[in-house]
Amino acid sequence: MNFFARHKRAFFITAAALCAGMMILSAALRERPTLVEDALGFVMIPAQKFFTGIGNWVEERIEFFSLLNKIAEENKSLREQIAAYETDNARLKLIETENEELAALLELKRKYPAYKTVGANVISVDPGNWSANFIIDRGRGDGFSKNMVVLAPGGLVGRITETGINYSKVRAIIDDTNAVSAKSVRTGETGIVRGDMRFITDGLCRMELIEIDAEIAVGDEIITSNLGGIYPPGLTIGFVTEIGADAGGLTKFAVIKPAVDFKNLETVLVIDELFNRDFTDDEIEDGEP
Repeated sequence: MNFFARHKRAFFITAAALCAGMMILSAALRERPTLVEDALGFVMIPAQKFFTGIGNWVEERIEFFSLLNKIAEENKSLREQIAAYETDNARLKLIETENEELAALLELKRKYPAYKTVGANVISVDPGNWSANFIIDRGRGDGFSKNMVVLAPGGLVGRITETGINYSKVRAIIDDTNAVSAKSVRTGETGIVRGDMRFITDGLCRMELIEIDAEIAVGDEIITSNLGGIYPPGLTIGFVTEIGADAGGLTKFAVIKPAVDFKNLETVLVIDELFNRDFTDDEIEDGEP
């Protein structure tokens, strides 16, 4: 057996090691890629950039629409919360208004403790800005009857003119067919408070038959007098806003701003008793209170 045959295995191992070393040395010393590698890079790199860009764009769009959906859901939730807050706020305002009305009625009861009163709600009013005639939700079934006196926060409203089983019609003091014996709290000077078509559009009424030398003045509080009739004494009617002389100069008149807000009348108190006889319409037209 010759030398190569005996050492064949060693030759193969040595040759393989030399090849590997040369490949490593060649890779380490190479400064530029081969033409084949350049060709492949020229084609593949732009394609890789293109597809990478598409992937990034699709990913960004997915994130964008996902964010839009999230914002839409949050906006819907916020709108629902705002609607709930607005509902709660409206409910609280309604409760606050009702509480204010109840407090005002309670104060009215305290102001006139001598009179037994029953509460009622205004359910219908005449068309127009001022409620000269209206309907309340209590009637004969509640013990109400014609000429019972009606109050509201501030003072005198008017009187009941008609009753049904579960309703009553009320005529306010600003109606031109109503008349109330009245006087000034400050001076005690008397007159008759009537509705007046010249003033009703402003929610005002007129006090007439005041003596020409009376000292009644702007700002005076006017109340019901003790001269009898439908209305008991001491109920606040309103306040003087203007003084003038009647035709002929024998008497004065005063323009009265009622203490009651007839434009926003919602609840009233009815004095549960009658104070005098039932005057006829003719007597009222003639100035009888």
